[in-house]
Amino acid sequence: MKLFVDSADHRDWQLPPGCPQIAGATTNPTLVHRAGLSVTLPAYQRLMGQASDKGLRALMLQLPRADLQEAHAWMDVLQKQSVGVGIQLTIKLPCHADWAPLMEAVHARGLSLLITGVANPVQLLWSRQQGAHYVAPYLGRLQIAGRDVWALVGACVAMQALGTDLLAASIASADVLTRLIAAGAAAATLKAELIASLATDPVTETAMAQFAQDVQASQSTAAPD
Repeated sequence: MKLFVDSADHRDWQLPPGCPQIAGATTNPTLVHRAGLSVTLPAYQRLMGQASDKGLRALMLQLPRADLQEAHAWMDVLQKQSVGVGIQLTIKLPCHADWAPLMEAVHARGLSLLITGVANPVQLLWSRQQGAHYVAPYLGRLQIAGRDVWALVGACVAMQALGTDLLAASIASADVLTRLIAAGAAAATLKAELIASLATDPVTETAMAQFAQDVQASQSTAAPD
């Protein structure tokens, strides 16, 4: 499974030792705003430059409006920049018919398309027909809404055989991540603090302490060689 960091704050893109290498970063207008940035083209260019500085290989950026002319202008700049710095650019668009013309524009440019906010099987099938390279259901939000999250995850995993990968989002626990790995999800995006918190574990720490204690005890009582 590929792991992406869900943040527009470049400081979150450097994880502590013990964490797996991340595949890249994902953002959306809410995350950009929370990072203290404006949802503007210059801010997105800045994020691309920071991703390059951090050595990221991929960056997923969500366009702000279903405005085709604006989308072409933004993608023209961002695509050229991504090629220049060697970063795989994926364009994120919400799962709604209003955004279908922009989806066609993304394909026309040969860019990777992520359709985000997929919440039911009809939306999943429609996203596949739009040629989505990734679909991103918000698992945490769906669970709060009382949905059968794992039925949808299973459907998304089945869709991977057709070339549309699951990028699971809104993950709040290690248990959910474990089930996603077991289900065969291609990718997931998590908050940096959750990934970092799982680099160590009380069970592991307890075992290490026991090992150290037993090494010391055995060396103090062993007969000389």
